[in-house]
Amino acid sequence: MKLTEVLVKPILTEKANGQQEKLRCYAFRVNKKANKLEIKKAIEEFYGVTVTDVNTAVAPGKNKTRYTKAGYIKGAKPSYKKAFVTVAVGESIDLYANI
Repeated sequence: MKLTEVLVKPILTEKANGQQEKLRCYAFRVNKKANKLEIKKAIEEFYGVTVTDVNTAVAPGKNKTRYTKAGYIKGAKPSYKKAFVTVAVGESIDLYANI
């Protein structure tokens, strides 16, 4: 798998920002087929930091329904994979630089 296909986008939530400040742990949404070694290599190449640990989790897809004028509409949200990347002491990733 190409390194450009591994990372989808960073996860920017209040919980993720708290982990960045306290634990040096950054959250990313990644390709479901990517493994920990590919994720580590992609983060080190794109952001220029030393990665010490990579944890992954697969969020399951969920069924969603909503009521409209036409009746109930049923659908499903897809599952996705998250990676929690811990960087070395003294290093950080600036996720807001390109916004």
